[in-house]
Amino acid sequence: MLTLPHTHHAVAQKLNKRASITDLAKILNLSPSTISRALNGHADISEATKQRVWEVAKELNYQPNHLAAALRRGRSNMLGVIVPHINGHFFPSIMHGIETVASKAGFNVMICQSNEDVQREKNNIDALLNAQVEGILVSLARTTHDFQHFEKVRQQNIPLVFFDRMPEVSNVSGVVLDDHQGAYMAVRHLLEQGCRRIAHFAGPQHLNIYSNRHKGYLNALQAFGLPHDEQLMHFLPKLQQNAGEQAMRELLQLPEPPDAIFGSGDIPVAGALEVLHAQGIRVPQDIALAGFSNEPFTTLTTPKLTSVDQRGEQMGHSAVQLFLQMLKRSDNFAPHRVVLKPQLHIRESSMR
Repeated sequence: MLTLPHTHHAVAQKLNKRASITDLAKILNLSPSTISRALNGHADISEATKQRVWEVAKELNYQPNHLAAALRRGRSNMLGVIVPHINGHFFPSIMHGIETVASKAGFNVMICQSNEDVQREKNNIDALLNAQVEGILVSLARTTHDFQHFEKVRQQNIPLVFFDRMPEVSNVSGVVLDDHQGAYMAVRHLLEQGCRRIAHFAGPQHLNIYSNRHKGYLNALQAFGLPHDEQLMHFLPKLQQNAGEQAMRELLQLPEPPDAIFGSGDIPVAGALEVLHAQGIRVPQDIALAGFSNEPFTTLTTPKLTSVDQRGEQMGHSAVQLFLQMLKRSDNFAPHRVVLKPQLHIRESSMR
């Protein structure tokens, strides 16, 4: 093995960052182009020089900068993704779907979390643009009310695809679940089980997913000729377990409590179940429960929870496929929305 002379060690010790081709060129007193051709095994470089270059590269822990090379070719092969969080099952399942299709298409995926914070979301956009990504897939943060920070993406002609949470405007592309239909199916099922006073745990209505689930709830009641009772609707800023517990306690104080709960998420429904268990109220005989998301824990509760599956992995697949279509036809691609069909999983919590 080649041992670097003392002067070469001195140069190496000054490298506080990863060694570059330029660093190797200085140490070996060769041109950067010669170093590059040697590393790539070009036939016009002698075997002795190739061996010398590779030994020094190994000594300095040289790693090729594939991103820089890709950018010189005019492509980064990077796809940026912004998710509100990676809690629970839904967003991780989307990311799995994204990475599966993206890697097959030759793309690496850079994932950012907004943590439900619009300022973080804006910072994520800037970071991805600085990284020269070829496209951005994004699901909006809960605190995002306007969408001006996405204009810079479109101005740079970079494909932008929303998934799950997206602006209620017609000039953007995205992949969504038919949230209205999913909620309608769940509430209709509760009605068919004989429930007539169905309460609703609703999410923030400025987000498309929660407003559409609320409309599905209302339309199912209307289809059965039932009135909308404002006392039965609880709009939760965050769909958390403690919010579901508090809402359930308040509903039980009504002169005529509900006989069913439909939640726009599974977690507050799990909170309601805790309260009902604690108070000795039977599920589903006294109060039936149905949620939305089909989180893995819904099959572990007693009773198991009925829920609408959001098809996260398929959503990830479709988002990347839509991005690839936009990349191929960037000049004349009309905004397009893919709508996935929901699946209702009926379990013991709603079967009377």
